[in-house]
Amino acid sequence: MKSISVDSEKLILTLQGIIVGVLTGIIVSSFRWSIGSLLKTFQGLFIQARHNGWLIVGLLIFLVVVGLLVSMMLKKQPNISGSGIPQVEAQLDGELELNWWSILWRKFVGGIMSIGPGLFLGREGPAIQLGASVGQGFGTVLKVDSGVSKRILIASGAAGGLAAAFNAPIAGSMFVLEEVYHNFSPMVWITALASAVSSNLIALYVFGLTPVLNIPYKLSLPIKYYWHLLLLGIVLGLMGRVYQKVLLYMPSLYAKTKIPRHLQGMIPLILLIPVGMTFPRFIGGGNDMIVNLNNLKVGFWILIGLFALRFIFSMVSYGSGLPGGIFLPILNLGAIIGAIYAVFMHQVGLLPLTFESNLIIFSMAGYFACIGKAPFTAIILVTEMVGSLGHLMPLAVISLVAYIVVDMLNGAPIYESLKEKLNINDSYLNRVSHLTDRVEIPIFEGSSIDGKYIRDIAFPKDILVIAIYRGESQIIPRGDTMIKAGDRIVMMVNAGKRSLLKRKLTELINGID
Repeated sequence: MKSISVDSEKLILTLQGIIVGVLTGIIVSSFRWSIGSLLKTFQGLFIQARHNGWLIVGLLIFLVVVGLLVSMMLKKQPNISGSGIPQVEAQLDGELELNWWSILWRKFVGGIMSIGPGLFLGREGPAIQLGASVGQGFGTVLKVDSGVSKRILIASGAAGGLAAAFNAPIAGSMFVLEEVYHNFSPMVWITALASAVSSNLIALYVFGLTPVLNIPYKLSLPIKYYWHLLLLGIVLGLMGRVYQKVLLYMPSLYAKTKIPRHLQGMIPLILLIPVGMTFPRFIGGGNDMIVNLNNLKVGFWILIGLFALRFIFSMVSYGSGLPGGIFLPILNLGAIIGAIYAVFMHQVGLLPLTFESNLIIFSMAGYFACIGKAPFTAIILVTEMVGSLGHLMPLAVISLVAYIVVDMLNGAPIYESLKEKLNINDSYLNRVSHLTDRVEIPIFEGSSIDGKYIRDIAFPKDILVIAIYRGESQIIPRGDTMIKAGDRIVMMVNAGKRSLLKRKLTELINGID
């Protein structure tokens, strides 16, 4: 029987998602514009500093002051460190409690100060955390009591943040579902999509309709060259696993400097001066470099050097803990790998250089797909950012191959791995241990409980099954209710054990030993 209350709640959440999206679009568009404007200013200053010693001194003083200001923000609010996506994941899993206003303004200001001068950091991670903070703040202002509704608003804000950062509303929604929220509940995806679309409308008004990565290409890749996608996918998978390992090791490497964590950002900010003076065109997250990569007309070894520069300094930038993401730097590195592969294959006579732009586009998706282990997001994101549907098949092929390679090498999703390294405060879990919360788990084909009656399933003793959704219908569970693939089981759990019980339930339902 169809539940009217569920439909009403869905409509209310959708309307709230639109409001969250509009607010997120305004904030993230301001954030994005500020970073872009500041980057252009610093590129000009770095060029002038080549012939002006006093300007070098001025830049050094300014960047040290920036480092001190950001370090004060990090010391006061450590959860603005990095991209912010792991913190949002932990928040949605019930492991972390965040002060939305403290995060919002510090991430906004600290992100601009860290990314704007030209560090190899992306705007998208901070944009996601900014959007999540907007969603949380909106729920707080409305005094939303339901834990589920609060999380949906946070997730919708995150979707709106990515949509406004990249003009990619579908990818914003998919990223939240696939990577952050890990739930394809209709309430979640409808609210996330409503937020992403409305947020993107604001961004389009500010930045125009031109795709973020407007990469021109002449021809689609012929089928006879598809074997290159398999080989390039393997290369991307291997390099993706290297990226994961190095990125996760960087905090330990920084710890050996004995510099307090909140002051470690001084290192990349000071190193930015020689890097910026030597390579002013290549500083920043890398958006402009991706667009112009095909026009550089440089040789194989120059591209190798460019990859080394981008890889090493992006690790130095992100590993310091400064507010900034890895999303765009990953796409940048993927694009360079694609260019390297295309030039090499052209030199050995196996591929016309005409298809260099194609491989640049494909490699961005493949590299992100394997590092983030979010292939659907990668395919849709690059499609929206490039503004063309003509690449879907090769994007799917290369993303699948790269994903499988990293999976075979036991690589985990990078944001999940970063979340595990967070310093989760157990006091919050202890405070909410007397409360109850809701967990919703989908039943997939091949699940170990597909076709079983509820009374025959060994659920953990700390949970209570309260509802089963089958399509648009809600079923009140009884002992003789049979579980079917496609169902969504809703359970009440101890709020302090939500994350642990969710993992146990997922393992039980998916039949993981």
